[in-house]
Amino acid sequence: MAANWYVLQVYSGHESKVKTNIERLIKQNNLQDKILQVKIPTTDVAEMKNGKKKIVKKRLMPGYILIEMEMNDDLQFAIQKLPSVGSFVGKGGKPDPLTLEEVKNLFNEMGDFSTDEASAKPKILFKVGETLKIIDGPFANFNGIVDEIYPDKGRLRVRVEIFGRSTPVELDYLQVGKL
Repeated sequence: MAANWYVLQVYSGHESKVKTNIERLIKQNNLQDKILQVKIPTTDVAEMKNGKKKIVKKRLMPGYILIEMEMNDDLQFAIQKLPSVGSFVGKGGKPDPLTLEEVKNLFNEMGDFSTDEASAKPKILFKVGETLKIIDGPFANFNGIVDEIYPDKGRLRVRVEIFGRSTPVELDYLQVGKL
């Protein structure tokens, strides 16, 4: 029987605890050949905290865990009786495996789990000509119009009106917000 990816519903906020419990179950019962991987769907996101750029992990699907395993009734029951676990996603109490397309989309969204700043996805993308509010830095609380976007750098050039003159200012995506 081939291993497939399944989605397990767990209590929101308990994903790490459930993952640890499943890994303990694998070791105690020697199930390495039946349960291959357990993943919490997360992605790296850049955020501004106290004027500094930080990379944080955000859950893509709070309350869900992905498990690559060879499904059988005994394993399903053993996993579902663990603390903080709901049930596998499926119809009529029978777990449905994810399709290859769904697995590809999820893993593309999750990226490669690196904490490199360049791989962190910005929260918001902007359009040229859009009016924005600057929320961080020396021009905080000014409004500006997007002049140019540098997606590879995660920066943009915004025209800010200072003393009646339009001045170009280069800012990080995280230093601006929608009006």
